[in-house]
Amino acid sequence: MSYVVGIDLGTSAVKALLVDKNGTVAAEASRSYPLFHEHSGWSEQKPEDWVQATIEALNELASSNGIAADQIEGISFSGQMHGLVLLNAENKPVRNAILWNDTRTTEQCREIERTLGDKLLGITRNPALEGFTLPKILWVRQYEPQAFEQAKLFVLPKDYVRYALTGELHMDYSDAAGTLLLDVAGKEWSGDVLAAFGLPSSFCPPLVESHGLVGTLLPEIAERTGLQSSTKVFAGGADNACGAIGAGILSEGLTLSSIGTSGVILAYENDKDKDFQGKVHFFNHGKENSFYAMGVTLAAGYSLSWFKKTFAPNESFDEMLQGVGEVKPGAGGLIFTPYLVGERTPHADPAIRASFIGVDGSHERIHFARAVMEGITFSLNESVDLFRSVGKTVDKVVSIGGGAQNPVWLQMQADIFNATVVALENEQGPGLGAAMLAAYGCGWFDSLEACAEQFVKHAASYEPQPEAVETYKGLFRIYQQVYAQTRGMNEELVAYRG
Repeated sequence: MSYVVGIDLGTSAVKALLVDKNGTVAAEASRSYPLFHEHSGWSEQKPEDWVQATIEALNELASSNGIAADQIEGISFSGQMHGLVLLNAENKPVRNAILWNDTRTTEQCREIERTLGDKLLGITRNPALEGFTLPKILWVRQYEPQAFEQAKLFVLPKDYVRYALTGELHMDYSDAAGTLLLDVAGKEWSGDVLAAFGLPSSFCPPLVESHGLVGTLLPEIAERTGLQSSTKVFAGGADNACGAIGAGILSEGLTLSSIGTSGVILAYENDKDKDFQGKVHFFNHGKENSFYAMGVTLAAGYSLSWFKKTFAPNESFDEMLQGVGEVKPGAGGLIFTPYLVGERTPHADPAIRASFIGVDGSHERIHFARAVMEGITFSLNESVDLFRSVGKTVDKVVSIGGGAQNPVWLQMQADIFNATVVALENEQGPGLGAAMLAAYGCGWFDSLEACAEQFVKHAASYEPQPEAVETYKGLFRIYQQVYAQTRGMNEELVAYRG
């Protein structure tokens, strides 16, 4: 039996999956690493921590019972997006990596908007947000000039790990799309953006397709991992692109709903010219010459975790949600807006805060719990609504993450999205997508779609219920009014938050 490895480099840990030709996960290993928050809003990691953790995870997989090193043919990656790794002339990091969830760069985002104007969305297809890479580059140049002077090249997190394993520097299109330096439709580094900020083209690594072969393992890495130096290494992709691949989102009409700490609605897109006016993200897919549009809810599963911690700290999630299916759609006229940490889509507003609307004396805790679940799903439906408003078809949604673990929530998604919702038999997220890129790169399949037919298996399916659909349509329109009605009040309340 032959195997490939999918490596998912996350924010808190790296997870490696060993997958066979049937799409079966034969073994998995993970290692965590620390986050550093030196100041409020800062979020950093040490790139060498990623490398060490990845080598340890690979070594554990190579030691799996009954599996020989020569059976592992290829490796590919999924990586946390946007994180800035600056390298010197010897390709060593000049400082810690600045991560996607670092918020220090508001000043630089406004600079980007002033400098590029309408060109920003026309070229990069995304607004200037603190999480993206270019604002981080400008921040380092402004506030750490000595570190920036040493920097000759930038890469993203998984690209640095891949470099450490192979000695080769590249970046794939799906990850490059989150830098604000890529001409997304043209699939090249933007000369206009680089020139506008005085950055040389040599500052950007060579671009490659996600399934592209970029090298083999260095001899010393092969020795440390227990793998062969001939093991093929493929570029990989951004975590959301790999998550889409791992869920089989590889053709028009398929949409992904992912409810983790944050929430994502991701729709496959063939048309490179589709214009969402920056209201949702538009990135290159891990599938060649394809794209995806993506809306984000910042506090999706986090909202339910907050509710549990605050109102049911000594209960499990199952205990807290017992009976939630018996509460009718609409939670007795109670609406929750999940703006606990601000919002991303369609309101890029870090200051807005959550609210319960319509509370009366008849409501019990279970109504509030259902309202939180519905509010999270309403927020995700904002993205579905935006997709449909520009002519996209959203009729089948693959649901993954915490929202796919609860049948009531799956049915709720079907009713609010007014679409068929399906769960997966063996959900492995971005790590499986990375393994599929390696399998495709190794020639096991003639397309990612053929790989998905073998690797991605649908489980239960949920159809929208007409009565619930109508109820939720009315409530969703009310939900959409809450942001505008409460925005001013939230701005006034900032001074009282302490």
